[in-house]
Amino acid sequence: MERDALIPLLRGRAGEDFARPVAACPGWTVRDVLAHCSAALTRVAEGRFEEGVFSPESNDRDIAERAGWSDAQVVDELERGMGEAGPAIAGAGGKLDGLALGEWVHAGDVREALGEPGAYGGAGLPDALALLARITRERGHVPVHADLDDLDEPLRLGESGGERPPGRFIGDGPTLVRLYTGRPVDGAPVFELAGVESKELNIFG
Repeated sequence: MERDALIPLLRGRAGEDFARPVAACPGWTVRDVLAHCSAALTRVAEGRFEEGVFSPESNDRDIAERAGWSDAQVVDELERGMGEAGPAIAGAGGKLDGLALGEWVHAGDVREALGEPGAYGGAGLPDALALLARITRERGHVPVHADLDDLDEPLRLGESGGERPPGRFIGDGPTLVRLYTGRPVDGAPVFELAGVESKELNIFG
């Protein structure tokens, strides 16, 4: 479970680690990303979905509301939220799967900012890839066939509808996640992308 991997990594971190900038989220620090995630998961667990929720303005307010908290308090709320939001996400019939994927990706953002290995990978990768495939199909995203080092069978993303031939990706799962979530691929392992532009892949763009 992501909670069991991420929370111990955050416990005992020095204040300067929480102040590190997060490349994938310009203007946000590690603490800001964690506050955003903990707020979002708490909202899900409590069923609070007011108008404009999860908009950039709402996210900024959530972070500002936690400005007076200690780093440990933010981590405490995140730990609770990761535990309590699970049943709500599972019971939402897929409506909150995009949020679940986004939270997992933010954990990767934090790992990368802290210089920890396994960003956008690890034990949660197979579930994240399955979610990504389903979300892109449901949204009628550009079709892509991905030959991944991490999976035995090709992963089919998006929905062709016959309008265009599928693009092709060859590489590893974490790099595919980076491309589909608008994360930097500088320094990522070598990959091949053909028949589709990287900018067409971003599901959060």
